Amino acid sequence: MIRFLHLQQINARYGDELRQAAAEVINSGWYLLGEKVNTFEKQLASYCGVANAIGVANGLDALRLILRAYIEMGRLKEGDEVIVPANTFIASFLAISDNRLKPVPVEPDLKTYNLNLSKIEEKITERTRAIMVVHLYGQVCWSDQLEQLAKKYKLLLIEDNAQAIGALYKGRKTGSLGDAAGFSFYPGKNLGALGDAGAVATRDNELADVVRALGNYGSRKKYIHEYQGLNSRMDELQAAFLSVKLKYLDEENQQRRTIAKMYHEKLAPSSLVLPLPDEEIENYPAHVWHLFVIRHPERDRLLQYLADQDIQTLIHYPVPPHRQMAYQQMDPPSLPITEQIHREVLSLPIYGGLQSSEVEKIADCINRFN
Repeated sequence: MIRFLHLQQINARYGDELRQAAAEVINSGWYLLGEKVNTFEKQLASYCGVANAIGVANGLDALRLILRAYIEMGRLKEGDEVIVPANTFIASFLAISDNRLKPVPVEPDLKTYNLNLSKIEEKITERTRAIMVVHLYGQVCWSDQLEQLAKKYKLLLIEDNAQAIGALYKGRKTGSLGDAAGFSFYPGKNLGALGDAGAVATRDNELADVVRALGNYGSRKKYIHEYQGLNSRMDELQAAFLSVKLKYLDEENQQRRTIAKMYHEKLAPSSLVLPLPDEEIENYPAHVWHLFVIRHPERDRLLQYLADQDIQTLIHYPVPPHRQMAYQQMDPPSLPITEQIHREVLSLPIYGGLQSSEVEKIADCINRFN
């Protein structure tokens, strides 16, 4: 069986260091709000090139806390609109609606699957206050024109960087491009914890201070609560693990690029649509290939065919957010490109440690299907 993702294999490469990190935390007797979190926050901020990184419980909370902090700071208020890509994981929507803000979905570019930046301006209204950009599948979604548009309309630019840590735009890392960014360290991410964890990154010291307080029951000082906050804190154990794995992130991302290149060389599309290769992506080598996503008009039959060949694949994502029961009240405009993508996409295995022979088998099976 070729697994979609082999977490045991990935983490085994760092096993000794991870066990040592766990032992240090266990022996310290300090499991929350300690030195390991503080160290990882500094490492992450340095890696991304920002002044502040704040460890939180997960990626969704990272986005929720950014928006909530802007509300507390008076930059957003209930009912304000946030432009968001229609083609994304539901967490991008949930963070917005959880803060009683209105998600305004915008169609993606069919070539990149990312937010079509040319379609943003037509969605801007007098109530628009922010744009949430998702670097989907590990590919950067950014442009100088986007920055100019945000400046023109005085909009916040928030990055959902759950899938693209280490990706670059003109030498700048994702997570440092906008006003603030949310990260996920879910185990399957390029930088994955051994449990749930997330972070917020920003150059804005005031925002960082409010986010940190909000995630700690709304408190800067114990038992003194300035905000109606929540409990969303990265624990010492996950921070220790992430510090170990951050050292190897660029190497891991390069391994993903190598595998993606092999897929591009070996897959022979007919009705199959491949993602853009690195050299066709603006500001190459931006892509960190969190996912290698193909499209096929008979996606479900292809998925079953590969399963019969002992090859695991996944669908990211089968139902778009605006078609979920959770958003049945949204009544969005027609989003045919988004719905086409969700009908046709299939994610192939890609991770550090996937063998070239396995990539060849996957490609051969898909080519025979075509």
